[in-house]
Amino acid sequence: MPSAREMWRMAESSNSVVIQGLTKRFGRFVAVNHINLEVRAGEVFGFLGPNGAGKSTTIRMLCGLLRPTEGSANVAGFDVAQKPEMVRQNIGYMSQKFSLYNDLRVIENIRLFAGLYSVPAGQLQSRIDWVLEMANLKGQERLITATLPGGWKQRLALGCAVLHKPPILFLDEPTSGVDPIARRQFWELIHQMADEGVTVFVTTHYMEEAEYCNRLALIFRGAIVALGSPSELKQNSIRGDLLLVECTPLGEALEILQSVPGVIDAAVFGNALHLVVENAQTAPAQVRSSLAQRKVAVQRIERIRPSLEDVFVALTTIKGAERAA
Repeated sequence: MPSAREMWRMAESSNSVVIQGLTKRFGRFVAVNHINLEVRAGEVFGFLGPNGAGKSTTIRMLCGLLRPTEGSANVAGFDVAQKPEMVRQNIGYMSQKFSLYNDLRVIENIRLFAGLYSVPAGQLQSRIDWVLEMANLKGQERLITATLPGGWKQRLALGCAVLHKPPILFLDEPTSGVDPIARRQFWELIHQMADEGVTVFVTTHYMEEAEYCNRLALIFRGAIVALGSPSELKQNSIRGDLLLVECTPLGEALEILQSVPGVIDAAVFGNALHLVVENAQTAPAQVRSSLAQRKVAVQRIERIRPSLEDVFVALTTIKGAERAA
């Protein structure tokens, strides 16, 4: 049987990112708590969690910008603590805040980042042409960046992040504030890059975007609470059955059902409630009876399949974490 060190080296050879016991403390506060993770080459990997869960701190460590307190992380074949400069040379990074210079022209931003990433002179023009084509900015090179629509800005920022053709791309909530059409176009570009072998590590708050990922990790209070493909998470992550309840008024129904025996959790989803219950066979009668006693009209109750949003709410809230413990 191979030793732990041999297994670590085997994982490094087949994965773009290998994390083992990664921890970051700020004084007595534990921001990232002993996480273990492997991300395969060419994979679109999603990292989900509420604000303050540890997503951005983890990415900053993986990008060589923040030194871990404990544990190890290997990115593109380099240890993030021992060789952070080599890590940064072999990754692309795009933050949730627009990272280009608004007062520069489009071409000036591209040339600036080409210089920062040391793009070889012989490849410079072809890489500039690729960014302009990808961002739909051919013929618009002289435009001031601040005047671009949001979707164009994001594609331009993405192009600048990958000018040097890095094998790994980190995207920290890259489509925040972008309209749905631009967001879909952005994800088409991400998958084109993954098809060419680029590993994409992305954080997002949009559940429909999470569906585009090959695998997802949900992080809460600095720890990974679930890991798998979107379909695996929807199938295996919620402890109990899920019911859709259409009734009026919703607010009063929610208050009533949170204390009904057999109801584990209740939340508003659109114009209905989603209930996590212990038993989908017996719960509907109890739910109808409890609501009828308080004069709440019930239009429909049926069992449904969990969505990623259901999984996210169940696992990345204090109440959900206590149930899963």
